[in-house]
Amino acid sequence: MSEAQTPQNQDRKLEQALTNKIINDYFDNSESWLRAILRMCIFSLGHLDGKSVFVVECPNQAVAKRLSRKIYPFRGIVYYLTDYLDGEERTLFCYQEVKSGEWHCFDTSTQSWKAMKHLQMPTNSH
Repeated sequence: MSEAQTPQNQDRKLEQALTNKIINDYFDNSESWLRAILRMCIFSLGHLDGKSVFVVECPNQAVAKRLSRKIYPFRGIVYYLTDYLDGEERTLFCYQEVKSGEWHCFDTSTQSWKAMKHLQMPTNSH
């Protein structure tokens, strides 16, 4: 993710519409607090180490940390969107530090936080 790809700097209406659709479909019966904070996020697919990952871009560290403790509901979404049959559903819960602009992500495959510099987000080609 780069600064040019953050929700504030790029028109991401399609990703936001898909995020809302996923929230409506998969989190309809979840707690209202979870639905509320998910609506502040952007869901997208990215690439890391040559593999697809489900990325939840959060508005701040507090939201990312809260969601990183609630990873189970995201497994079904990743499976549905990517058709992973090998059980490697991987989700990144990310936030961008305001001062440095650096992205930090909780990686469900390692259950740890790390700075991310090589996550490639799909770009539109016109």
